[in-house]
Amino acid sequence: MAEIRRADGYLHVVLTPLEKVAALHGDLRVPLASVTSVTSVGVTDRPLDDVKGFRAPGLHIPGRTKIGTWRRAGRRTFAVARTRQPALRIELTGERYDALVVSVADTASVAEEIRTTQSGL
Repeated sequence: MAEIRRADGYLHVVLTPLEKVAALHGDLRVPLASVTSVTSVGVTDRPLDDVKGFRAPGLHIPGRTKIGTWRRAGRRTFAVARTRQPALRIELTGERYDALVVSVADTASVAEEIRTTQSGL
């Protein structure tokens, strides 16, 4: 499972080796100042449904996982989302991706850490 870390004013999305292969992408790093909102997508909210558009490139196993880049109507979303696992939706401005959707174990505490760090900038 991917990890979200904060360090030196940046948000790091650290992918496992298999996720890197599936996404055809390495770890991501975006400035915390680019984060406009952080919301939790619960298991019952179906995190996979939160990732919309066409996969380009990435891996999609219907009903199981979406890993990679999804594009639609001038927007790009980077996803590492799995069914039955809560995810964070992180909206960005001025970056390559407009949003990140990442399944993490404890969405509430990770979201709060990001918000706390942002307010301290």
